[in-house]
Amino acid sequence: MTPFGKKMRSLRADRGLTLKDQAQILRVSEAYLSALEHGKRGRIAPATVDQICVWLGLIWDDAEELKQLAQLSHPKPSIDTRNLSADATEAANLLAQNIDRLSDDDCKLLRNWLREHLR
Repeated sequence: MTPFGKKMRSLRADRGLTLKDQAQILRVSEAYLSALEHGKRGRIAPATVDQICVWLGLIWDDAEELKQLAQLSHPKPSIDTRNLSADATEAANLLAQNIDRLSDDDCKLLRNWLREHLR
């Protein structure tokens, strides 16, 4: 499940709404929404995220959080290191080649470290 999918599912549940309800309002299939939530589809279009925010009644910080999570939920991110250092290229490749070996706790630690250092 993607960070966006996890949050969207939680918001739906909090409001007593279903995936079917969401699919009908957005005029997409339930399968498409499920695939987005589970990272089986590419990044969701910003206009669709806006529609979801309106449907869920999200404003201000809550809407911005969902939009940011959508940007961070691409299931196949790519990293272009052509103009970066050898160290940056090595770090990107190490992560890409070994992310499946990291535990959820390891991933959380790495994510938190990156967030702290990229402010």
